[in-house]
Amino acid sequence: MTTAGKSVAVLGLGSMGTALAAALLAAGHQVTVWNRTPGKDEGLVGRGARRAGSVAEAVTAGEVVIVCILDYADIGPLLEGQGVGRAALQGRVVVNVTNGAPEEARAMAERVTALGAAYLDGGIMAVPEIIARPEAFVLYSGSREAFEAHRELLDAFARSVYLGEDPGLAPLNDLALLSGMYGMFGGFAHAAALVRSAGGPVAEFTTTLLLPWLRAMAGGLPAMAAQIDSGDYAVTGSPLAMQVSHDSIGEVSRAQGVSAELFAPLFALMRRRVADGHGSEGFAGVVELVHPR
Repeated sequence: MTTAGKSVAVLGLGSMGTALAAALLAAGHQVTVWNRTPGKDEGLVGRGARRAGSVAEAVTAGEVVIVCILDYADIGPLLEGQGVGRAALQGRVVVNVTNGAPEEARAMAERVTALGAAYLDGGIMAVPEIIARPEAFVLYSGSREAFEAHRELLDAFARSVYLGEDPGLAPLNDLALLSGMYGMFGGFAHAAALVRSAGGPVAEFTTTLLLPWLRAMAGGLPAMAAQIDSGDYAVTGSPLAMQVSHDSIGEVSRAQGVSAELFAPLFALMRRRVADGHGSEGFAGVVELVHPR
């Protein structure tokens, strides 16, 4: 089905909310915007958005209501107060892309459905600057019917990925992806500090050495993921005991005046796994220490 010209309300016009509203306008939808602080909608109104004077006015103007604010705690009062409630939300779809926890998403789904609306929780895997670009994607969970009915509209933001009926799946996977990202950032920061400690150019090291190395190593992640799913961590090369036989990274870091605190917790887990009798297995088995099967 086509969704061109659908009526959409966007609540919250921070950097991300503004980017979402702009993407909807560019896709030809009828966009009504509301923000708690006046003035942030000027650019959007100039491009064709309609300014709402209240949350109730915005909600009643859109069959789909996008909520993009700072905290889950503010969403309930927003949708249940100021003249909104069941009368305004009945039959609408609320798409909440506020960052939060799985239990917050499940509780919000109950509140929203009790008000007569369908609920989707979303995790935006993008920064505002890449909304509507191919590298961005958004995770969704909650009402499958609502997702299928409005998928083309949601695709205006980025590639839409539906994870299932449990509203908590989108925030859980969002946080899992962010944890992987921060782990990579932490490894990069330590590597950069080591190179800088020897007077080397970090930018050149990153482009010519680190990125090719990380791309090569990332190719092994699917096999490690399969080991975690199966519980079989056997390897034919690079057993964990060999990897922790010497604390070379920590020792050289300290000798270079670089703190090992980004690397040390991971190395400690690797050594603990070996001490538990799993030295012949691969790195993936470390997951059993942070989430025992």
